[in-house]
Amino acid sequence: MSKYPLIAEHGLIGDLQTAALVATDGTLDWFCSPRFDSPSIFGSLMDSVRGGHFSARPITDEFDTKQLYLPDTAILITRFLTKGGVGEVVDFMPTTGDAPREGHRLIRMLRCVRGTMEFEIEVAPRFDYGRRTHRLIASEAGVQFDAGDTGLTLSIIRELEYTQLGRYETTDEGDLHIWLTLEEGQMRGAAIETGPVHQPVVMVPAEAQRLLESTAHFWQEWVGQSTYTGRWREQLERSAITLKLLTYAPTGGLVAAPTAGLPEEIGGERNWDYRYTWVRDASFSVHTLVRMGFVDEAVAFSKWFRDRVIERTDSKTGPLNVMYRVDGDPELAEETLTDWEGYQCSYPVRIGNGAAGQLQLDIYGEALDAVYFLDRFGVEIGQPAWLSICELLEWLADNWDQPEEGIWETRGGRKNFTYGRLMCWVAFDRAIRLATAHGRPAPMARWIAERDAIYNQIMDKGWSAERGAFVQHFDENVLDASLLKMTQVGFVTPGDPMWQSTLRAIDAELVSDSLVFRYDPSASPDGLNGDEGTFSLCTFLYVDALARAGRLDEARLTFEKMLTYANHLGLYSEEIAATGEQVGNFPQAFTHLALIDAAITLNENLDKEMDRNRRFSRLRVPR
Repeated sequence: MSKYPLIAEHGLIGDLQTAALVATDGTLDWFCSPRFDSPSIFGSLMDSVRGGHFSARPITDEFDTKQLYLPDTAILITRFLTKGGVGEVVDFMPTTGDAPREGHRLIRMLRCVRGTMEFEIEVAPRFDYGRRTHRLIASEAGVQFDAGDTGLTLSIIRELEYTQLGRYETTDEGDLHIWLTLEEGQMRGAAIETGPVHQPVVMVPAEAQRLLESTAHFWQEWVGQSTYTGRWREQLERSAITLKLLTYAPTGGLVAAPTAGLPEEIGGERNWDYRYTWVRDASFSVHTLVRMGFVDEAVAFSKWFRDRVIERTDSKTGPLNVMYRVDGDPELAEETLTDWEGYQCSYPVRIGNGAAGQLQLDIYGEALDAVYFLDRFGVEIGQPAWLSICELLEWLADNWDQPEEGIWETRGGRKNFTYGRLMCWVAFDRAIRLATAHGRPAPMARWIAERDAIYNQIMDKGWSAERGAFVQHFDENVLDASLLKMTQVGFVTPGDPMWQSTLRAIDAELVSDSLVFRYDPSASPDGLNGDEGTFSLCTFLYVDALARAGRLDEARLTFEKMLTYANHLGLYSEEIAATGEQVGNFPQAFTHLALIDAAITLNENLDKEMDRNRRFSRLRVPR
């Protein structure tokens, strides 16, 4: 399977409207344009033959490779160490602003920093998931890959005195091969632009360097807004940059991941398209970003949510959809790329997401919790949004007590999930608090009655005296890691004996050497074949729950262990396999959100413990 690099062997670049993955061997193997959820142009990560790629690497096979980010930026540097010298590929995308764009630029600068370096470049685009052909037109300034109303324009980065493209060949499939020899200090490269093709224009190295510096300045200035000064600051800021890269600037929506089809189990069928904005993920991002000081991004979410609430669609599952396209479109019909073999033969490769039509009641609590959290920071909603929220809660009051598909989007039938009920409780609780704080008109008596009814139902049916734990759903005594959020949302206190017992049960059944499973598919079938790895979000939820429960030594050790599972750049996919390999879509926003939240909660509790210890030491009477 060497034709497929490990999922973790990638870095992420982007321009806040789309993104690309670059492997440690210099291959750009996943890139969609003009948006995250657009068809792919390079997709060899999902099919090494049909997907297309843009590779840049030494001609020799004998080289070592290193990859790093320019500090505090999303500029990726892939270094090659050979017997003849050291070279590097610098990949970045200049930021595009908040207006939707059809064309996006991606710069690949090739540099020789020591000795001599011979590079081989191969540009093999495959438009519309490989379903659209193209023709190649080469000139001294670059190449046009023309696929009709869309395409790719490649402009060569070189000094003007060089009048040749370089030694190159083209293929019948419309691919381009270039060979370059660079001496120490020399720099060449390519700038590609998506959209309707146009005449390429030579880009001189000084212009490429100017774009590099302006892009670096943008990211460094953005990271400089962080107010976090606690432990693990570098890891948190890298996660924050990753979340920013996954945000679609024109709407403020956060995509779950930039990829589609990366498997939760190698060779299995649990392969989903994550290039959309989930209400759940976007809601969680509010707490995370505000806690780090990135208030503008949280405000952008409030506008995104306001638009979804006020302009809500009449879906069959409720006033809110589970997920939306990055522009707010709720249509996400799921289909299979029948000709693609999938990452390491993990078929099928799905685009679109059938879970968009599911009933997931937890999203209402997550969204209202985010609105309430923003309100506490002075970001208040207006009267039209408040009226829409009241209508939303009117629907929820009539519909919360029913089976659903739940947070994990199971495909084995609807159930009465405890987590869904928990977040419905949150929805009414936060709405009551908002109405009380601002004196807004609201049917308070009904909201209070529904909130209390949900609370009593969870205590009656969601608690298993036999297991000594809150359970996944009302029909069986199965555990579920989503319930680790119970103390976060204030449903129970960390010291409550029922919660302490639940945490011990999760310790015993769902935790594997600090890593946490979502649930046990064999005990609670989810309608899919195969198994999955531990869910990285749940591991960080576990850290948060341990810290809140006062088990600080365990929380810190679990967190430090989890940091060792990050890739070389500090990035996480959705899950971790039994081998320690990262699996699932990459990088996953959910995981990086939970990492930041867990670190901040743990840091705060460690500081409190240190303060208590200092106060106690001052009170001790010396002998």
